[in-house]
Amino acid sequence: MQEQEHQQQEAGQEKGPRRGTAVWALIITSLAGFMASLDNLVVTTALPSIRKDLGGALEDLEWTVSAYTLTFAVLLMFGAALGDRFGRRRLFTIGLGLFTAASAAAALAPGMGELIAARAAQGVGAAIMMPLTLTLLSATVAPERRGMAFGIWSAVNGLAVATGPLIGGTLTEHFSWQWIFWLNVPIGLLLLPLARLRLNESRGPNSRLDVPGTALASAGLFGIVYALIRGNADGWTSPSVLTGLIAGAALIVAFVAYENRAAHPILPMRLFRNRAFSAVNAASLLMFLGMFGSIFLLSQFMQNVSGYSPMEAGVRMLPWTAMPMIVSPIAGILSDRIGGRPIIAAGLTLQAVGLALFALVVTTDVSYAAQLPALIISGIGMAMYFGPTANVVMSSVRPEEQGIASGANNAFRELGGALGVAILASVFSSQGGYESATRYVDGLVPALWVGAVAVGLAAVAAVLIPRRRKATATPADAQPQRTLEPVA
Repeated sequence: MQEQEHQQQEAGQEKGPRRGTAVWALIITSLAGFMASLDNLVVTTALPSIRKDLGGALEDLEWTVSAYTLTFAVLLMFGAALGDRFGRRRLFTIGLGLFTAASAAAALAPGMGELIAARAAQGVGAAIMMPLTLTLLSATVAPERRGMAFGIWSAVNGLAVATGPLIGGTLTEHFSWQWIFWLNVPIGLLLLPLARLRLNESRGPNSRLDVPGTALASAGLFGIVYALIRGNADGWTSPSVLTGLIAGAALIVAFVAYENRAAHPILPMRLFRNRAFSAVNAASLLMFLGMFGSIFLLSQFMQNVSGYSPMEAGVRMLPWTAMPMIVSPIAGILSDRIGGRPIIAAGLTLQAVGLALFALVVTTDVSYAAQLPALIISGIGMAMYFGPTANVVMSSVRPEEQGIASGANNAFRELGGALGVAILASVFSSQGGYESATRYVDGLVPALWVGAVAVGLAAVAAVLIPRRRKATATPADAQPQRTLEPVA
């Protein structure tokens, strides 16, 4: 009994009766992650209807997307740190409550200004709750089953990102654009009491918040993400974009220097000396760069060139976007047996091949049957990436550092997505445009090749993840391994 209490303290678990179960933790964290991930892209297909109802210039419409992306990306690590300091379940419910209230405010917004403010508040709530979903799940699920649990969690989140345009288009087409936000409200109201009753509380080991490090990281990421989002609209050599890139990069350098000296760093730099942690985060950034940017352009291709409605385009993307629901849990189970490296590397290779196939076959009159092999291969590859990645991230650090690791990985993914949309859209606009179907394909093809190369580099990074080492049975290191694992 004393040994169990000692294990709880080492893992950051609160003492007391364990009210949660792995099934409840998986349901609650997966649904919360689904809502946060869905709002990355759900608004894109509703923009014409929003503009018709609320008015506003093109820049206002861009900010309905950017306000969420910016606040989400720059506050992810701070959200994880708050959870470690004040209690992960407590901060998870606060973030969930803020996200739910902001969703209702967005649905009720009478004008563009109010909608943009509500979207920013949504991003804050998502940044608080999203990195805590994995730490809460990890604290409940037994170590030997985490691969399967993380695979299911990843499948749900991956499906949300990929089907955002489909869900947004369907709700807008058959109901109204407000329903893309109302959808979150009943789910949030259901999850709030369940989280309070069914999740176990846990904390990180540090008693202080790293305020200077948080400020440097947030300001630096804000500058970079702002510049990436505004680069195409304002011009990459405009003063605002150059200032964002240069100042943001300088602040990130200052953040790294400060974190190397800080007594309680928000992101310990020593984590990056762990090859698994560094490699999986590099792979995540490059994967989202290629995948997110490609989905952004291909969903528009199906509407602008092939002539499908938003809902019809989303349905035809399902061989790609729905595949995580089928393959990710299987990939997670396999990662428990053979390790995450071969599955992640193979999945990223397939995703790169799928994007390359798209670039080879896409024309103004390409048939859907000709696109189907690329859709299926891309879907399997994306699902194989999502399944084991969370397990590799969480197992590459100590249990008390899993909140920070989760926040960092999500931040890299968000930054990769913003970078992917900016880079691929820049390549698209330099080679083509929206003037005609031919011009759109002229820009789409080179952009897809850039996406394929980015995901290919992600596969190379995944190969650098160390092989999973089997646990040794020597008495000398058996005891330390037990005290570092959370109680299942």
